[in-house]
Amino acid sequence: MTATVSIGEFARLTYLSVKTLRYYHEVELLEPVAIDAGSGYRRYGIDQVGQAHLIRRLRGLDMPLPEIKAVLAASDTESRDAALRAHLGRMEAELQRTQSVVASLRSLLTPAAPIAVEYRSIPAFPALARVDSVTRDAIGDWCAAAYPLLHETLAAANIAPTGVDGATYSMEFFENDAGEVAAFVPIPPDARIALPDELSIIELPARRFAIAVHSGPFDDFDRTYGALGSHVAEYDIALAEPVRELYVLGPGEIDDPTAYRTEVCWPIRSALKEGESQ
Repeated sequence: MTATVSIGEFARLTYLSVKTLRYYHEVELLEPVAIDAGSGYRRYGIDQVGQAHLIRRLRGLDMPLPEIKAVLAASDTESRDAALRAHLGRMEAELQRTQSVVASLRSLLTPAAPIAVEYRSIPAFPALARVDSVTRDAIGDWCAAAYPLLHETLAAANIAPTGVDGATYSMEFFENDAGEVAAFVPIPPDARIALPDELSIIELPARRFAIAVHSGPFDDFDRTYGALGSHVAEYDIALAEPVRELYVLGPGEIDDPTAYRTEVCWPIRSALKEGESQ
């Protein structure tokens, strides 16, 4: 027979306060093995000490109570360990996000160098594209799915891209945290492609752009947008049209993610007179 102890003694064995143990009983997370009918005193089995220690550590990792219940209810070690690994994976991802935000905040304390702005006129061109209304929170996953599909479709048609990957972002995307986004890959004008339902062929119009290069991860992307947009507001006339991004160097081409390079292309009114060539 397993020995039992009072709730006070169990608190000493487990480093969980009496108040916490009572709460865990109420939510059916860790129930005593016996409750005295007359006094209502709770008693715990010493074989519950290991469970209590596990609960304490999981709460220290901010695991929600329903998930802890699932871990404790796991029928075998493999199921329990799978739940623990899933939570640790989420925590590691959150830690990486926090580290990125901290690094970004530190960079704000360092005065930014003046932004280098290039002016370029880009002729119209056709592109294979995925066009959707996308929320800002979902844009990373959406892009991660869009570009492999674009390139797989071109490879199946034996067509080589005629330029680098890119995307356009509508004004609504920035104004409302959701709006039309087009991920595209330039293609030859006469390309014949069997299109899956998600894709279409679009024509990117000829435009003149003020262009700045963003290097490194995307946590500081807003600083590049802010600097380039401010430059345009001061020296040019911006068009209320989608901003283009051209991914001149990306994760498929280099192992170091801090070396990513993206050309941010801000549409501006052309300084050329009517009839002049771009």
